[in-house]
Amino acid sequence: MNTTKLQLVTVDLENGEQGIFVGWPLVSESADAEDGQVENIWFSNVQDVPDDLTLKQLMELVRRQLCACRSTVQ
Repeated sequence: MNTTKLQLVTVDLENGEQGIFVGWPLVSESADAEDGQVENIWFSNVQDVPDDLTLKQLMELVRRQLCACRSTVQ
């Protein structure tokens, strides 16, 4: 069986709101604390996706968006 590594990133706001984001692993268990410092954070626009979207399809959408963002950021 093929697997995909995923990681949850939880963000707490001062107003009590909380968001949980799913994506490819950003920080590994073996990473040095100095290697995990945040340099930038970007938020995409909010997109409606079909309820029956598979994880594989979702990750492909994310990959395409990430590639598009990287090509426009200098």
